Amino acid sequence: MDKKELIYEGKAKRIWSTGDCDLYISEFKDDLTAFNGLKKSSEEGKGALNNKISAHLFDYLENKGVSTHFVKMLDENHMLHKKAEVIKIEVIVRNIATGSLSKNLGIKEGTILPFTLVEFDYKNDELGDPKLNDQHCMILGLVKEEAELDYIRYMARKINTLLKAFYAKRNLTLVDFKLEFGRDRNDMIILIDELSPDNFRLWDSESGEKMDKDRFRQGLGGLRVAYEEVLKRIMQGEK
Repeated sequence: MDKKELIYEGKAKRIWSTGDCDLYISEFKDDLTAFNGLKKSSEEGKGALNNKISAHLFDYLENKGVSTHFVKMLDENHMLHKKAEVIKIEVIVRNIATGSLSKNLGIKEGTILPFTLVEFDYKNDELGDPKLNDQHCMILGLVKEEAELDYIRYMARKINTLLKAFYAKRNLTLVDFKLEFGRDRNDMIILIDELSPDNFRLWDSESGEKMDKDRFRQGLGGLRVAYEEVLKRIMQGEK
């Protein structure tokens, strides 16, 4: 299936229309950004790695009963997926305190949280992706009713439970991650976007080494090597 019209270009992907009005193609880019685009770079091969990792994780979740936009991986950098209307809420799922949670609330980095924390951010770069509560979501018209927010939280926790176990078998600790949801042509809420170390914080379960985009954020280097190792463990675990 061929790309037609460029629909959207974000920090990490380009979205293209296809000859089928219900299907889009995501092109995974090598670009790297952090701190709402203030820090920028690129890493050759990063897009292909994120595409492969995302394809495996979407397929895994689909087999566990999670509805997603994923159809298939087309090639190294391109994924075919269902068209979906994006719900402009970034869903942050946290198991261990780090990053902005530690900075904003003074919780010591590495603290295991007493329960899975699910937060909402407004998907709006101009405003710096501010935090949302349920009333904000309703005032902004981001969902049709509050029950949809409850459903999104339920799905986020379900995905967290599945992926924590998935990564634990591969000697990786799922620290926190970002999810996005959208509406398919039947108005059903489904998981969209990508599932990669760009959106996940993953630590090696033994050494504590960071295996995600924090290697770029914190100037640690070795980002591609870390992503390659994540993909390698995913592939080995499937054998």
